[in-house]
Order: sequence, then structure tokens, then C-alpha cells
Amino acid sequence: MLCLSPAVSAADVGVAGIFPGKALLVIDGGTPRLVAVGQKTAEGVRVVAIDGESVTLDVEGKKRTLRMGQSVVSQKSSGDVQEMTLAADSRGHFVTQGAVNGQVVRFLVDTGATMVSLGAADATRIGIDWRKGQPGVAQTANGQARAWKVRLDTVRIGEIVVHGVDGIVHETDLPVALLGMSFLSRMDIRNEGSTMTLRKKY
Repeated sequence: MLCLSPAVSAADVGVAGIFPGKALLVIDGGTPRLVAVGQKTAEGVRVVAIDGESVTLDVEGKKRTLRMGQSVVSQKSSGDVQEMTLAADSRGHFVTQGAVNGQVVRFLVDTGATMVSLGAADATRIGIDWRKGQPGVAQTANGQARAWKVRLDTVRIGEIVVHGVDGIVHETDLPVALLGMSFLSRMDIRNEGSTMTLRKKY
């Protein structure tokens, strides 16, 4: 199974393919190499486990689970600086794994979305009592739909964490959560073709 899945770490690591018992890794832009489960590279990257389309790595003592299509290629967090770079997928979209209130969520970066938007199933799984939120109507690709405005305790992508983020929960499910402007407005955003760098402002 071949999948392009750039990864996240202090050193840039990418998963270029997944095979039985082995992952095809690209480290710091070097030549792809097969690394077996349990094996550790000279750069300090160890493959902990492979489960379907995800690879768990130990990078400099930190475990990272990378899924197919995850698009974080690098990040740095030093002192007050929280920054990460995303890579566009084949359609030019920036998709990444993140978390809402500590629960894993798959995000599509959407500067056209006013708020972080979740489908009903994701919101329920996270534990949000969204029907107690402020009811309203949201515009979707299929027209208008009922939605509830809620307050999200935390929204995280990589090492960037933002507290107290306005969110919208749609009555129907969404194929992917939208990382909207209630989060992105707190970032300095630099878009350079196939990459987007987010740097937390406050």
C-alpha cells in the first residue's frame, strides 16, 4: 500500500509508503528508506507500530501516529513560538489531524469558514452537548442546514493549542471538520504554493 503522508517532528519525517512490517520513511528530505517495526534510524526515528494505514513513530522520545493523508511536514515550538507547516494534498487542500477538547479530529483548513465546524457525529464523539448551544442556520454546499454555535475548550494541531474557540456543530455529519477563522484568525498564515505555515500570534 503506497501512501503519501508527510509527518511531524523536530526533524522533518515523511511516510512515503506502508508495507507489511515496514514503513517507507523520508527523513529531512533524504532518499526514501524502508524501516522495520522496532528499528531505529541514525536520526533517532523509530518505527513503533504499523496499524492499517497509520504508522506510530518515536521521534526524539515523542510518539507520533501518522495517518494516510496527514499533512503536517514540520513544526517547531520553542518558548512562546508555536509554528507548523502543512503540505497540500493532490487536490491542493490542506488536511491535517488535530484535536478538539483532547479528542482526535481530521481537519480541512478552510479560510472561508467563519468558525471551526464539526459534524454532529464528531461533536457527539468528542462529548460536546451541542444541542445546548445557540441554534441557528449554517450555509453548506447543499444549502442551508440547522447548526448550533458552541464554545470549544481547546483546538490543537501539532503543538499549536488555542483555548476558547467558537465552533459550529452541524445537525448532519461532515466528511471532515473545517478549521475555520475562529482558529485561523489567531495565526500568522504564510501560503507558499504547496505549503502553508501557521504561526500562533496569541
